[in-house]
Amino acid sequence: MLDAFSKSVIQSDGKGAFVGGADLAALRSFISDGNKRLDAVNFIASNASCIVSDAVSGIVCENESITAPGGSIYTNRKMAACLRDGDIILRYITYALLAGDASILNDRCLNGLKETYAALGVPTTTVTRAVNIMKAAAVAFVTNTASKRKMNVTEQPGSCDSLATEVAGYFDTVAAAIN
Repeated sequence: MLDAFSKSVIQSDGKGAFVGGADLAALRSFISDGNKRLDAVNFIASNASCIVSDAVSGIVCENESITAPGGSIYTNRKMAACLRDGDIILRYITYALLAGDASILNDRCLNGLKETYAALGVPTTTVTRAVNIMKAAAVAFVTNTASKRKMNVTEQPGSCDSLATEVAGYFDTVAAAIN
């Protein structure tokens, strides 16, 4: 896993140059938004159980047959595994957000995930829907628009729209890997 700094240094080193120009400007931006990034990670991590359980509840409400006998999350054990998987995916997304780089998702979380769900007989459309529900909730926490779950935001000039877009991109990466 590379953070934004390591990635810039490695790329510049590969070119035989110093970090400068657009790379340096991107690092300055990364640093100036540091408190916002930490707040966003804290919002998501502090509300992870709500985000995951709301996503699982959402897919159950949309398709009640998945909890019926023979459904993909029929037993308590399967439901617990579903909640655990959602929590793991969310945790790796927070790691990616903290580092400012999605490589950890590919390195540690997404390899073989689609095949695992296929082997277990879990429809990937259901998992993708849960990921999209988690995405909507996480973006709401990052932009501090989540209803009844407000947290104190570090006073920083500007909005968190770029971080919300970044978070949404990480969820899109997960959804694409599952489909």
